[in-house]
Amino acid sequence: MSTTMSGVHPDQAERLLTPGEVAALFRVDPKTVTRWASAGRIGSIRTPGGHRRFRETEVRALLAALTTPASPPT
Repeated sequence: MSTTMSGVHPDQAERLLTPGEVAALFRVDPKTVTRWASAGRIGSIRTPGGHRRFRETEVRALLAALTTPASPPT
């Protein structure tokens, strides 16, 4: 059984999303996602190259918290 450098088995590693992927989910500009991260509204991880990545589970949880179900037509 192999592990990554972080000691996590590859099947258990959490998927990380780019600012563009997060922006597509929220339907905002990628720069907005970067501003949210800078303001602490969403957590981010920095790659060795300095790029931001976002945990998919955290992004999906935030999206679910901010999304309201459509009301039935009246």
